[in-house]
Amino acid sequence: MNSSETHQRSAAEPLGEKLDETTTLADIARACGVSAPTVSKVLNGRADVAPATRARVEKFLLQSGYRRRGVRPAPLLDLIFHELESAWAMEVIRGAEQVAHEQGLSLVLSQSAGRITPGQSWLDGVLARRPTGVLLVLSKLSPGQREKLAGRGIPFAVIDPVGDLELDVPTVGATNWQGGLAATRHLLELGHRRIGVVAGPDRLLCSRARVDGYRAALETSGLSFDPALIRAGDFHHEAGNECGRQLLRLENRPTAIFAGNDLQAMGVYEAAREAGLRIPEDLSVVGFDDLPATRWVGPPMTTVRQPLTEMAATAARIVIELAEKGPRASAATRVELATELIVRSSTAAPRR
Repeated sequence: MNSSETHQRSAAEPLGEKLDETTTLADIARACGVSAPTVSKVLNGRADVAPATRARVEKFLLQSGYRRRGVRPAPLLDLIFHELESAWAMEVIRGAEQVAHEQGLSLVLSQSAGRITPGQSWLDGVLARRPTGVLLVLSKLSPGQREKLAGRGIPFAVIDPVGDLELDVPTVGATNWQGGLAATRHLLELGHRRIGVVAGPDRLLCSRARVDGYRAALETSGLSFDPALIRAGDFHHEAGNECGRQLLRLENRPTAIFAGNDLQAMGVYEAAREAGLRIPEDLSVVGFDDLPATRWVGPPMTTVRQPLTEMAATAARIVIELAEKGPRASAATRVELATELIVRSSTAAPRR
């Protein structure tokens, strides 16, 4: 077999080979049927590579377990939100920044303009920066994006996952079901029997879990679930106001409302004022998150504390350990931190 035939065979069947520490760019180029400069461009995140060629090289690097020698990741931690516009995000940033500072890393913030899966421009930036790790908040990667990060040896973790993920994807969340259960039980213990819910987006796992906790509390108290008392919001103040108006216009209106997050609960506050109702005398309200503003609104809000800062700090430590130890890391892949009911002045027994 001549050298040309050997080259064609290697290019056609590169997958499954294992690369050791002596592997050079030329070795990878021969295995993939491309030039060494092309391999270098792929490794450095350059855009001037044909998509099919890039995919072939990246797939080979991923499946062969290649890690580039002598190249240290940049002292950066990438943090991406699907939306970056509320106090909720600030609590997450605080936790990530705390750990980044401890480890001598800088934080890079970005958002995907409401998209759950970030776009190609974000990915190109990450591949060019080669950060120590990536934290995704209420976001997820496509299989192709996962492969590209893995091919560069860039670990990532998901904070508050939007849905079920593969078992090898590290996630950090909160006990959302337990939080929904605790909020609803609190209202039931006060004597409320018609409890409305302003939920978050149904596509989000955390939102569905909070509503499931609400339903479980009703069922264990012998009460039936009434779909007419549920409204789907989007975790913003405006949605809380609109959904609150709808619930308060019902002929047999609820005496209490559990909101899927604090911003929506503040919207319910506004809806109650517009309807001439007093909180908690005429309507009890419970939020979720325990943002700093919940202590300052009138009246101070009963809410479920979600440890957002601790969640972000935990996720940051996971990706840093993965970056340092690689496959030898013992980092957990599923972490749930406890929620806690914080009782303030927005809840009371219903008027008789």
